Amino acid sequence: MSDPERPTAERDYERQLRQMNEALLVSSMHQHELTEQAQLAEAANAKLAAIVESSGDAIISKDLDGVITSWNKGAQRLFGYTADEAIGKPVTLLIPEDHLDEEPMILDRIRRGESVDHYETVRRRKNGTLLDISLTVSPIRNAAGRVIGASKVARDITGQKQAEAALRDSEERYRNLFNSMDEGYCIIEMIFDEHEKPVDYRFLEVNPAFEKQSGMHDVIGKRMLEFVSDIEETWLANYGNAALTGTPTRFANEYKTLDRWFDVYAFKVGGRDSRRVAVLFTNITERKQAEKQMREQAEALADLHRRKDEFLAMLSHELRNPLAPISNAVQLLRLQKNENALQQQARTIIERQVGQMTRLIDDLLEVSRITTGRIHLHRERVTLGGIVENAVETVRTLIGQRGHVLKVSLPPEPIWLDADAARLEQVMVNLLNNAAKYTDEGGHIWLGVTQEGDEAVLRVRDTGVGIAPELLPHIFDLFTQSERSLDRSQGGLGIGLALVQRLVEMHRGTVEAHSSLGRGSEFVVRLPVVLTVAPQTLPAATEARPTGTSCRVLVVDDNMDATQSLEMLLITTGHQVRTAYDGPTGLKVALDFRPDVVLLDIGLPELSGHEVARRIRQQPTLKDTVLVAMTGYGQETDRQRSLEAGFDHHLVKPADFGKVQQVLATVSEKKAT
Repeated sequence: MSDPERPTAERDYERQLRQMNEALLVSSMHQHELTEQAQLAEAANAKLAAIVESSGDAIISKDLDGVITSWNKGAQRLFGYTADEAIGKPVTLLIPEDHLDEEPMILDRIRRGESVDHYETVRRRKNGTLLDISLTVSPIRNAAGRVIGASKVARDITGQKQAEAALRDSEERYRNLFNSMDEGYCIIEMIFDEHEKPVDYRFLEVNPAFEKQSGMHDVIGKRMLEFVSDIEETWLANYGNAALTGTPTRFANEYKTLDRWFDVYAFKVGGRDSRRVAVLFTNITERKQAEKQMREQAEALADLHRRKDEFLAMLSHELRNPLAPISNAVQLLRLQKNENALQQQARTIIERQVGQMTRLIDDLLEVSRITTGRIHLHRERVTLGGIVENAVETVRTLIGQRGHVLKVSLPPEPIWLDADAARLEQVMVNLLNNAAKYTDEGGHIWLGVTQEGDEAVLRVRDTGVGIAPELLPHIFDLFTQSERSLDRSQGGLGIGLALVQRLVEMHRGTVEAHSSLGRGSEFVVRLPVVLTVAPQTLPAATEARPTGTSCRVLVVDDNMDATQSLEMLLITTGHQVRTAYDGPTGLKVALDFRPDVVLLDIGLPELSGHEVARRIRQQPTLKDTVLVAMTGYGQETDRQRSLEAGFDHHLVKPADFGKVQQVLATVSEKKAT
């Protein structure tokens, strides 16, 4: 049966059945979809719960009444409460700070559906400690979209806040230090050309002292070339090297364009690619000016010292020139056999005063030798007893003149020293002269020599006026003297004791003084001794007397009295003599006379004695002539110049005629052989 022929009721039933099946299918599909959605939602919720639980942050949910609805492990770690202790409790019960004044404001924003990000506040832990935390608060909505609560994400920022506080404190201390420093301080950024050559720098930061130290104002952000027309190479090189290599540098230099001197310490700041340099500096212009002034003063003092030495040398020369003929005249008088008592007394007085003047001149010259360290020792093995005897003989006239009683005590066995005999004799003469000058007439002087262990001990004691207590610590200083009086006009120059100390110390010895006013003084000298050696014969003083073989002697001196008196002495002692009063004449006479010995003054007119000596040495006929310098200049440099000019001997005026005779005797012996 065809479909149209089917009954209508059957067709309606089938249609209804089909519709019911379709409806059941649709319902089944919808139910399956709902199931899948529920499963997805459940999985999402589980995943969200896992994320919340595993979060390091504290995540808390509460309803609008403030009752806690969720509490993760991060919240437990942060606040100390477990989920069981927290959920269902009002948040203010666990965390009282949650009702602070700012909470209504947050709650009001949440009710309006707004979020609050990174809100910083303070919350209390279960154990009572306070925490600095950062909060992010978000609204919680129901299915209808209505706000029913809030969720909070809390992070502990206590360490961060402490670090920030420490940083602020550090920055404050740095800023206080930065601002209170007396030194100028700046941070500059170096500017290089394409070849990494420094060409300029920019000021990034300066402290208040910068302007005072540098004299520059309003520099931040500006380049140095905006203040000066040219940057000196030294500054660019030092700063550029610090920026490129990271090696700190310290230097002092003048910034000529600023007309100032600076002491600078520069070091790199920032990372590897930084071109920034920190500069700590001090204006040292005043110090440099003071140093320059001190150098100029030192140079002026050195020049003054040099001129003083030259003056002393010239003074001694001028003083010795008149002493030379006087000394020669005394020697002539001594050669006279028929002098009466009055003549002998007069000659003795002249001889004594000449000796005193000579010693004063020698002491005067010793000033420069002491201060410049130009005293040189000629050491040899000598006996202390022989030196003492010579010193006593030298001062015996002064001691006898004042009627002193001198007692000398020497050990039975000789005491040997490695010493300069002449210098030690000078020490003892100065000490004995000092005792004689400051001891009243008829007083006593004791000179004792002993050996104590490996030291020779020399004591000079007197019954003189003594030394004031305030003067005693300075008694060995230059130019130190006790108060002079009219009856002690021979006080000297205040040089002798300073010379004594220096000479004793050069012999590795010591000297000390003991005294009190009105009870005399004692000076104690200690010197190191050496092992006993074979005794050496000390040269005896030579008196003016005729020698065995006559010598041909030429005397050249512009001082007529000195020339004539020396000529008379030489003729009296049996020599052939010629004289001249200037350099050219002396050279001519030497060529004609062919002398064995030339006694030649240095300071001659027209041609100096040095030049005369050099020209004589150039003459083959005069190659064996002995040249003796007779001069008022007696310093070591003067002796060296004489040696270089060709002199064989250097005698200082007034020359001891005995030394002249020793030279002549040596020449006579050579002629005799």
